[in-house]
Amino acid sequence: MGAAANRAVTLRDVARLAGVSVATASKALNGQPQVRAETRARVVKAAEQLSFSPNTLAQGLITQRSGTVGLLTSDLEGRFSIPILMGAEDAFGSDQTSVFLCDARGDAIREKHHLRALLSRRVDGLIVVGARPDTRPSLGRDLPVPVIYAYAPSDDPADLSLVTDNIGGGRLAVDHLLRCGRRRIAHITGDPGYGAAQDRARGALDRLAEEGLSLAGGEVWFGMWSEAWGRGATRMLLDRCPDVDAIFAGSDEIARGVLDVLHEERIDVPSQVAVIGFDNWQVLAANARPPLTTVDLNLEQLGRTAAQRLSAAMDGALSSGVETLPVRLLTRESTAPLR
Repeated sequence: MGAAANRAVTLRDVARLAGVSVATASKALNGQPQVRAETRARVVKAAEQLSFSPNTLAQGLITQRSGTVGLLTSDLEGRFSIPILMGAEDAFGSDQTSVFLCDARGDAIREKHHLRALLSRRVDGLIVVGARPDTRPSLGRDLPVPVIYAYAPSDDPADLSLVTDNIGGGRLAVDHLLRCGRRRIAHITGDPGYGAAQDRARGALDRLAEEGLSLAGGEVWFGMWSEAWGRGATRMLLDRCPDVDAIFAGSDEIARGVLDVLHEERIDVPSQVAVIGFDNWQVLAANARPPLTTVDLNLEQLGRTAAQRLSAAMDGALSSGVETLPVRLLTRESTAPLR
């Protein structure tokens, strides 16, 4: 112990104290399965006694791993990618994997540059996060590391993509409004070119049809993902359908515009009209007046699941296809049963 105190503790010192070979000590500390549980416990105890910290580079040479993964995003604002990154880092944190974040800003050339840079750093795998929940081009099948696509699915069915359940989210929103006693429900949403806008509308319409109901106002109000569109569409809706008793907004931004006009018209939320949003963009939803009931995309869970699937893929178990993760409802004061 005296000699070890004056220099860096080596794996040989741990092996000697545990009474095993250097190879067995290495396998035990790297979690390899062919080591008996009591032997592993003895090696771990010896490593703790000697304050042995395995050199990550040397470990990488044994396991052929760098202990790093890349997260490649196109979401300039970070509104969707940051929660996914946080979830991924939570999951990777338990096995001491570091995450490199690169923002391609929706630019294919910049994305290729970041991809080359991440591969030159010898990352063990990649998570690719899209800026919008629509299909994106695959990075290809000839990459040296496994890739998981999150939020925006790959256009190649051989890739594994994790997406949020937008159809289920639309159903969930309308189901909540129905349970609050609402029957004249309108839907104001964003860009019709977004698959997510179409999916949320489809879920809403399906749930209404099950009750024998159609949309108040007679149509889905497609427009833009903005408060301004929320305001304009609400004015048109109130002209056409003054007895509307609930509005499902396709995003929290749109919902804020909806609330503005209802306040201006002195229509009480929620006793006269209930309002529900989508995304759970915290800064908008929680600070709305009244605070906004919304559908949460569960993005941190999406990130955690992406990290788990990538870890499995790095161990040789890469699946393919599209995996849809459930969303959840967050109830706040903008919806409530009619008195």
